[in-house]
Amino acid sequence: MTLSLNNLRPAKGSTHKKKRVGRGPGSGLGKTSGRGEKGQKSRSGYSSKIGFEGGQMPLHRRLPKRGFTNIFKKQWIEVSLEALERTFTADDEITPEVLHRRGIIKKAKHDIVVLGNGEVSKALKISAHRFTKSAREKIEKAGGAVTIIGG
Repeated sequence: MTLSLNNLRPAKGSTHKKKRVGRGPGSGLGKTSGRGEKGQKSRSGYSSKIGFEGGQMPLHRRLPKRGFTNIFKKQWIEVSLEALERTFTADDEITPEVLHRRGIIKKAKHDIVVLGNGEVSKALKISAHRFTKSAREKIEKAGGAVTIIGG
């Protein structure tokens, strides 16, 4: 028998019949449908909060807190020379917006730092917020230009 869309079946034993509750005393799950008698969990519409432990102090509040988050932390998006070499041709103007459009970076709002990973054989005109020393040397050695944004 060949496998086609009209004879697809799940593997034997991989699926189970839905448990039918509240269908009379003979079923074993009639009346209260396995929820017990009274209480919050027996009612419809019940959903517990994530981490709720029945009123006991939740684990995430029992454990000690350490450290802090610096809200003024500078976020850099790293771009390697290797990626620029692969994507762009000679004399291309490279800006954060162009990098974002070409899919090299996901967000254009963070500052860009160009790293010296890889080699450059083309003269690229790159505008970024920061360059490593090796990246700057390799770009200028290949005949390209480096422009620092906001500096």
